[in-house]
Amino acid sequence: MASKKTLNTREADGSLFIMSAFSAIPGKTKRKESSSDGVKTSDKMKKQVSNAGEDRAMLLGFTMMGLSVLMFFLLGITILKPFMHSVWSEESNCTIIQADIMDDWVDCSFTCGVDCHGQSKYPCLQVLVNVSHSGEIAVLHYNEEAVQINPKCFYIPTCQRDKANVLDGVLDIKEYFERKNNTPFACFHQHDRKPEDVILVKKYDRSVIFHCLFWPTLMLFGGASIVGMVKLTQHLSLLCQVYCNTTRDELGSVTPRPESQQSKTRKEEKTLRWRLNSQNMNNAPFN
Repeated sequence: MASKKTLNTREADGSLFIMSAFSAIPGKTKRKESSSDGVKTSDKMKKQVSNAGEDRAMLLGFTMMGLSVLMFFLLGITILKPFMHSVWSEESNCTIIQADIMDDWVDCSFTCGVDCHGQSKYPCLQVLVNVSHSGEIAVLHYNEEAVQINPKCFYIPTCQRDKANVLDGVLDIKEYFERKNNTPFACFHQHDRKPEDVILVKKYDRSVIFHCLFWPTLMLFGGASIVGMVKLTQHLSLLCQVYCNTTRDELGSVTPRPESQQSKTRKEEKTLRWRLNSQNMNNAPFN
């Protein structure tokens, strides 16, 4: 009877061992679930939010591009449009014929403060030149504005209360032209529209147009490069994180294999021992 009880207890222990062996199988499903969680985390990483530094860099880039467009708009209206519609397009050589101060001074007004206004006069310097392109005599002006304000004078000096100071400045310019007598210099004219007037310098020349187009373009490309570099760094960091996660998953799936093999060998050893014990018990003589 005692041997039968021992057999029953050993059979019960064997059944418990088999149940425990089969109950260890759901661990694989847990690993699958963990792998699915890894896929979800990788999907979340694709929706990564940029940090504060990248946001500021993006804001700086878009601000630079917006300001460059605004500069293009303002400079195009104020400088580029008058340059394109300028009538003083023909360049020629001029020679000084005569430079005199006219007897009649021109009236002007000046301001000396917030509520201070006064009336004064300035001398009119008239310069006559010979235009080599047409061979005609014309009146020389400093720029386009001088032609529009007073078509008889070379330039419009700053209106001041002290007339002697203004006269000294005009005399210096007259002496400069007298020293430059019979020396040709560059001037601009429009023979078809205003043959009687020529100008010495253009208010907006090609160098001014170059700077008006160069700096806004440089700012536009600078802002676009900042935005592009931030986007590139975000993309590269995302690829790096995805690569790191995939390598972690691969290492995690490779390293547990020796443990699983050891557990299998242990289970096989236990089953072999249980079978040997059961055979020994069956072959043992009953008392």
